[in-house]
Amino acid sequence: MDRLLLTPLTIALLPAVDSDEVKEALLQKGYTDLLIQMGRGTYMPSKVSGNPTLQVDYFTFSPSIADYIREASLIISHAGSGSIFETLRLGKPLIVVVNEDLMDNHQSELAEELADRKHLLCARPQTLQETVKAMDLNNFQPYMPGDANQVVTLINRFLGFPVD
Repeated sequence: MDRLLLTPLTIALLPAVDSDEVKEALLQKGYTDLLIQMGRGTYMPSKVSGNPTLQVDYFTFSPSIADYIREASLIISHAGSGSIFETLRLGKPLIVVVNEDLMDNHQSELAEELADRKHLLCARPQTLQETVKAMDLNNFQPYMPGDANQVVTLINRFLGFPVD
């Protein structure tokens, strides 16, 4: 069973992911179990069960999402930097859905840059179905966190602090 985790989706993004078209695209890719961490809002995703439909469940809060990420074979997330980097550090394939309703949408810049580097796929609510259909998990490049020690050393040297 391939488990897909959606985390945490805003009210603006949840209906796009909950659409029959996206669910069908996920089924065609072999996903059988969909777990949604919902954000604030009143939209309730449809819980569908039966064969060959996607098994859907959801929850509203977890003190640590890392265990859910580890268990999933694919993550679909909003474009917040915390969610992106937590998923990438755990080495999981990631589709980021950018919320275009945000003012000064810095999230899209981060998502598009990481997509250009092949660490994730970037979608909009209206393109998520096509992104899922076209995705090839073999094209992802592992994310390697940078080493901040050199930057810290330069800042310390500039400020006159002792450098080891």
